[in-house]
Amino acid sequence: MATMGRGSLNARYNRGMAHRFKFIVALWALASASVMAQEGAHPVAAETMATTVPAPETVKVLLQTNLGPILLLIEKERAPITAGNFLRYVDQQRLDGIGFYRAFNMDEAGNYGLVQAGPRGDPKKVLKPIAHEPTTVTGLSHISGAISMARLEPGTATAEFFIVLGDLPALDAQLTGEGDTLGYAVFGRVIDGMEVIRAILEQPRSATAGEGIMKGQMLEKPVIITTMRRAE
Repeated sequence: MATMGRGSLNARYNRGMAHRFKFIVALWALASASVMAQEGAHPVAAETMATTVPAPETVKVLLQTNLGPILLLIEKERAPITAGNFLRYVDQQRLDGIGFYRAFNMDEAGNYGLVQAGPRGDPKKVLKPIAHEPTTVTGLSHISGAISMARLEPGTATAEFFIVLGDLPALDAQLTGEGDTLGYAVFGRVIDGMEVIRAILEQPRSATAGEGIMKGQMLEKPVIITTMRRAE
């Protein structure tokens, strides 16, 4: 079963804080420069430029759970490998009846965490692993509400996925560092239903279920995904 360890996540989170601060400063500088440039630009030219760049192709997927609906926006164009794999599971109804079985709070205040779902190795539901699609290629990031693939080694992801609460760029691929720096493959985000994600994080945990680092993160009763379908 593809999982992420508490130690690995916490280490990535701590390393990512400095990275996120630098990113915010750089983004602020870039935004300021952009505003200054636009002040001298002709408004018609700016409007024309904006209309010439089409938005990346996306697909909406609706998850019906016993705690309420979750609406996802899947990045079909920017993450074609990972999104295509997820949509195959959806279209073949392989994820109907699976559950969110793991909930992991990364801070005591509950501002950062993740919930994980999947068929947990059920051979009747799992397809072949897919190639890893890092965030350095897709341009996506683990912003709050992002949906991403759980994995062990790069290229082992199948059907297990997780959704994050709070911005966690430390889970993105890192251009520098030691060990596994490829991060996890983001392929969409929640656009409606984050209150359900928070509710899953608040579900009671089992004191005995799970092994090693997973102990204390397994829900007493999984939150069932009754159906998962493309939405208009």
